[in-house]
Amino acid sequence: MRVDSLGTASGPSISWRTIECWGAGISLFFQAGAVLPLMLADTDGALSESARSMLRLPCFPVYVFTIVILIRNFPQFLTALRRNLIVPLILTLPFLSALWSIDPPTTLRRAIGLLFCLLLSYVLAIRFTPRQLLLLLFATLGTCIVLSVGISVVSPNLATMRDGTMRGVFIHKNVLGWYASLMILVATAVLIDGTLGLRRTAFILLAAGVVCLASSGSMTATIATSVAFCLIGFYSLLQKSSSIGRVVIVLLFVQISLGILISLHEFLVPALEALGKDATLTGRVPLWELVDHEISDRLLLGYGYQAFWTTANPEATRMWLKLGWPAPHAHNGYRDILLSFGIMGMIPFVLLLLHAIRQGAVLQCQDPQYGWLWLNVLTIMILVMNLTESIFFVQNDAIFILFAAAIIMFSLYAPVVSISHPPPWQVRSRGLASGLQTS
Repeated sequence: MRVDSLGTASGPSISWRTIECWGAGISLFFQAGAVLPLMLADTDGALSESARSMLRLPCFPVYVFTIVILIRNFPQFLTALRRNLIVPLILTLPFLSALWSIDPPTTLRRAIGLLFCLLLSYVLAIRFTPRQLLLLLFATLGTCIVLSVGISVVSPNLATMRDGTMRGVFIHKNVLGWYASLMILVATAVLIDGTLGLRRTAFILLAAGVVCLASSGSMTATIATSVAFCLIGFYSLLQKSSSIGRVVIVLLFVQISLGILISLHEFLVPALEALGKDATLTGRVPLWELVDHEISDRLLLGYGYQAFWTTANPEATRMWLKLGWPAPHAHNGYRDILLSFGIMGMIPFVLLLLHAIRQGAVLQCQDPQYGWLWLNVLTIMILVMNLTESIFFVQNDAIFILFAAAIIMFSLYAPVVSISHPPPWQVRSRGLASGLQTS
C-alpha cells in the first residue's frame, strides 16, 4: 500500500503533495540564484571560486528532492520520456560531447549538473498542471520580486549596481530584469484566468514587477515583456478563430516576425548610431563576430558542452584579449549551442522547438480552459531572451528548467487532448463511417 503522508501515529503528518509543492517552490527559488549569491558576491557582483563552491551546496538537497519524487512517480516519468524522445536524446549530447571536448572534465561535470536540472523539469511537468505550475511560480517569483523591492528600500547600496541600476536580490541587473519580466507574465496570466481569486495580489505583484523591470534597465527583458503581450493577443486570437483563420493568422505572424528580425539585422546598428546609443549592444556585436569565426572552425561537433568559455581554452583567452573584457558566454543562446555541440546539436534542438511550439498552440486551441496560454507565451519569451543572452542548456538555472518543463508538459498532454478533442474532419469521417455501418 502506498503511503501518502509522513509522520508518526500520534504526531502531525505531512502529505506528499505538500512536500512536492514546497520542495518544487524552494528548488526553483534556489535555482533562480536569489539572495545567497548576492550575499557571497563582492561589490561588483563577481563570485570567487570559494563562493561558487558554497553555492553548489544548496543544489544537493534539490537533487535529492528531484530523485525522490521521480522514484515515487516512476511510471509517469517513463511516460513523459516516451512521449518526447527528442528531450532524452538531447540530454545525451552533453555526455557524448565529452568524447571530443577540449576540456572533458569540465564538460562531464557540468553535464551532470544539467542532467539533474532536466530531471527537475520532468518533476514539474508530471506533478503539476499548467495552472498549478502558474500558482507555484506566482508564489516563488513573487517572493523574489517583493524581496528585491524590500532590499532596495532597506539597503539601497546592496541592491544597486555601480551604474545606479537595480539588481535586487540578484547579483546582476539583467537577472533581475529576466525574473521581473517573468513575474509580469505570471501576474498577467493570473489576472486573465479570473478563477484563482488572487486579483488583488496579482495587481500588487504586477506593479512590483514593472518597477523592478524599469529599475533594472535590462533591454533584453523589456523586449521580452513587450513580445509577451503581443503573444498573449496572438494566442488568444488563434484560439478564437476557425481552422482556416488559424492558418492565416499563423502565416501572417510568421511573416511579421521574419520581417522584424530582418529589419533588426539590417537597420538596428545604424539606428542606434543615429540616436547616439551604444551600437555594439554593450559589446555584443564584436563578440558575436569573433564567436561566429570560432563556430565555423568546429561547425560539425563544436568544442564540447560548455568547454569553450574556460581559461583552459586558448581561443577564448585570445578572444577576451581582443574584446578587453572576459565574456562568460556568447550572449546568444543559439551561438552557444553551436559552440557546444555544433550542427549535430542544433538540428535536434530546432526540431524540438518546432514540435513544442506546434503542440503548445494545439493545446491552447483545443483545451484553453486548462491554462495553456501562459506556457506558450513563456516558451517564446525565452526564445527571444536567448537572442542576446545565453540561457539554453545552463545548469542550475530556473529559467531553463521552466523552459524544458513547458516543452515536456506539451508533449505529455498533447496526445491525450488530441484523442478527447479530435479535429473536425476526423469527427466527420467517423460519423460517415458509422452511418455506412448502420446502413
